[in-house]
Amino acid sequence: MGAGRELPSGRRAMGVGAAEGGAVRFRPGDVVRLECPFTEASVTGVSRSHVSVRWPWNAVDPEAHSYAWNGDYALPLPSDQDWDRSYFRTEPAEATLRAGDACRVGIPPTVVHIASVYHFDPPLVTGLLPRPACYLELLPQGEAHDPELEDQGTTLDPAGEEPISIELVFRPYAFLEEGDEVVDRDGRAWRFDGPWDWHPYDGAEPASPTWPLTLLTRDGEPTPQAVAATDLATESGSHAAERDRWHRVALTPRTGGRR
Repeated sequence: MGAGRELPSGRRAMGVGAAEGGAVRFRPGDVVRLECPFTEASVTGVSRSHVSVRWPWNAVDPEAHSYAWNGDYALPLPSDQDWDRSYFRTEPAEATLRAGDACRVGIPPTVVHIASVYHFDPPLVTGLLPRPACYLELLPQGEAHDPELEDQGTTLDPAGEEPISIELVFRPYAFLEEGDEVVDRDGRAWRFDGPWDWHPYDGAEPASPTWPLTLLTRDGEPTPQAVAATDLATESGSHAAERDRWHRVALTPRTGGRR
């Protein structure tokens, strides 16, 4: 978990929360909207649970000797348990397709939230090109992160070859950056590592700050504009209210999980 990869301007990210140059640095807690234009493909095989299509975007990695990708991508059928974890869909619908059919594959507008951000240095070898340097772990609206589950969510390379637009819909604590240090109304000092990842320097409870907040450090001394933005954003409201705003957008339950 950590700060997301910064994307080239205009490449994959759009919407609010833009950093300098139009790039977006994704982070856990972000609610985003995905969309990928439907693109011509062909069906190479059908099983009881999946439809395999010739993937129209990525190339085979000739140096990935341990990962022999054949250029096909298996998409689950609606009856499969992985259906809700796959955001790519086909036209016509998957259940109607047969081997040899022509189809189109893409992502209809879909709102998800980012549970985690993973980085790879060197980039990860998967058998596909380009090799991902970052994965976003995504959960659909209505599904909360469950720390007891080892296999939850879907991963996406935000700078991959598929022409996916990723629009930032809502970012809790958008006025703060990871690593910021603040002091709250009660005089307690905190480090912000994400909207649900606060670290009080006194180690005491409660484990979330009391608004308003004053920005103390951001890569050294913060700019007057950053201090003023934090003052303005937290002059009313609370951590609980910010969390509730996120729940309303992510459509997640307010009980269970770490949110």
